[in-house]
Amino acid sequence: MKIHLDREKCLGCGSCVAVCDRYFDIASDGRARLKGPSVKKKGKYVEELTISSIECIQNAVDCCPPQAIRLE
Repeated sequence: MKIHLDREKCLGCGSCVAVCDRYFDIASDGRARLKGPSVKKKGKYVEELTISSIECIQNAVDCCPPQAIRLE
């Protein structure tokens, strides 16, 4: 599975960090970022992280106001 985070859509509300701080934190620019070795996609601020189990990710997807997080 992969987590996709579109940092350009992120509002910096921190809801993903509140429900799933294992995979998310807030970067110095005030937007969410994925913890661990993520990849920048297509020259945009889209981060991708491969994970082995869903754990709290679905909660982060569900609570993200701008829908900047998706699970594939």
